[in-house]
Formats: sequence, structure tokens, C-alpha cells
Amino acid sequence: MATTYEFPSDLLAGQEELHQVRAELSALLRRLPWSVEPVDAFSDDNGWRKAERPASPGWTADEQAEVEKLRRREHELAVFISTHRFWAEVAADQRVQARSRLKHVHEEQAHGNSGDS
Repeated sequence: MATTYEFPSDLLAGQEELHQVRAELSALLRRLPWSVEPVDAFSDDNGWRKAERPASPGWTADEQAEVEKLRRREHELAVFISTHRFWAEVAADQRVQARSRLKHVHEEQAHGNSGDS
């Protein structure tokens, strides 16, 4: 039976927001052109494998600002979670397991699992 942890509500909220911010950042990066700066298309078949990229118009100032805002928030949340006072209450040899449980608690809640498996 896996150990259960009584995560504080602010830690759970921080982890949930971190999941949301990372999903939003990932979706944004998939939509944006491959290069931040405008770059011409290129094709190079002189290496061990062919490399090709279409032209990139680059990112707009608004797109760059949005990526920076999300990355900054992701960093703030990661620091908040990793330095939370809760971790001092968890035995050192259990912290990795507890951190893993926190990362996946939203999945357990979505599946209606109380985490007592």
C-alpha cells in the first residue's frame, strides 16, 4: 500500500497551477514559428542526416512577452513548490515519493482514486 500524504491546500493549488501553466506554455510554443527571430528557410544535406527548416517570420513582441510571462510564472511556481514548508515535515527518504505523488494527485482525483492504492 502506497503512503498517503496530507498536502496543504496552497501546495496543491500551486501544483495544479504549475500543470496549467506548463500546458499553456507548451500549447503556445507549438503554435509559434520555430525561430524567435526571422530566419530564411534552409536545407543542408552535408551532415550525417538532412536538416531542413521552412522560413520563420519570428515571434512578435506580444508573443515573446507571453512566452516570457509564462516561463516566469512556471519558475515562480516551481520555486514555491520545491521550497514549501511541507517538505520539512516529510522524512528525507520519503520526499521523492511524496513529490511524485503531488505531481500526480490531479490524475488520481480525476479518476476518483483516493490515492490509497
